[in-house]
Amino acid sequence: MSKSQTPMPAMHLCDITMFYAPESGGVRRYLDAKRQWLAHHTLARHSLLAPGTRLAQDTPGTFTVPAPPLPFSNGYRFPLRRGPWVRKLVELSPDLIEAGDPYRLAGAALTAGERLGVPVIGFYHSDLPRLLAKRLGPRTLPITQAYVRRLYRRFDHVLTPSRTMLEHLQELGVERVSVQPLGVDAVGFHPRHRDPHLRRQLGIGAHTHLLIFAGRYAREKNLEQLVEAFKRLGPHYHLLLVGPDMPFPSNGNVSCFSHFFSAQELARMLASADALVHAGDNETFGLIVLEAMASGIPAVGVDAGAIPELINPAVGALARSSAPAHLAEAVEHLFTQDVAAMGREARRQVEAHWTWDRAFTQLFQTYCRLLGAGSPEQETGRRASA
Repeated sequence: MSKSQTPMPAMHLCDITMFYAPESGGVRRYLDAKRQWLAHHTLARHSLLAPGTRLAQDTPGTFTVPAPPLPFSNGYRFPLRRGPWVRKLVELSPDLIEAGDPYRLAGAALTAGERLGVPVIGFYHSDLPRLLAKRLGPRTLPITQAYVRRLYRRFDHVLTPSRTMLEHLQELGVERVSVQPLGVDAVGFHPRHRDPHLRRQLGIGAHTHLLIFAGRYAREKNLEQLVEAFKRLGPHYHLLLVGPDMPFPSNGNVSCFSHFFSAQELARMLASADALVHAGDNETFGLIVLEAMASGIPAVGVDAGAIPELINPAVGALARSSAPAHLAEAVEHLFTQDVAAMGREARRQVEAHWTWDRAFTQLFQTYCRLLGAGSPEQETGRRASA
């Protein structure tokens, strides 16, 4: 047996993040999908460390450390002290740590990695400088850019979900960084979930164009501009907003479901719409766009951030900006085309390029490289023979 064929011990991988709550979005979907993929395709053991109400193991492999709730955040908690998290990571003793947020837990991951002598990855899920500049003003930009530069230079490797974010980090001087795209559950999100009852529930006819946006309410999503765009579009277009804490009343050609929906219910609503519309101009990836495409509908987005990496002319339309007039123009342009054919092409592109299996195969190759371990194919073979 050659050296490359020598069986490697099963690795222990640990994720740590504050972005894991009952109603959290893309980061939780990424972590839950990763756990399932690792269990089915590798011998790797996976642990997840996240804030909770007490020090406990909530489910097998999921550990919580107490942290105070973050007000108006849909269940997120914000750790104040690094020590308890470092101690728990050292106790878990993983072979590799992945930090999924840029706050206190990123520092805890780095400290624990130094003590354990294991590599630590930082996954840059959110664009912190631009996020805070949008909320607090442009004066925060140089301060947060300096913070991000210092923090992410300390990681053994940095992952970012899009080329746009890769370029932002490289401009800040972060060198050990690569693109790690996310994926989508192409079985859970599927055109077969289309349900004509949704239109009846909304009280709209067959000839009205139904567009949907799903996600948490946040200033950077530009939802006020989106609602204004639909006022301009008039009664032949209907907007459905789905997500926690939506502040808009259901009125005229806008309907609002202001609470959290399960993945199954979200899949039903996406498949039952004619298109997705996304007004955010600062997205680091845009997972909801892929979920819509997997559901067999095209998407309208803004030509900014990472959204243009997902939406091409065959599967949707891009607005010149998030201004209401530009959003309305892009929506109208979409419906001058064969929307059903675009939806079929969107589904085809997801199946070809954006499955979780494809994403996690690439991610596991990164893990193996950092650990000097075997390839995903070798791990899969060992699992099959175990």
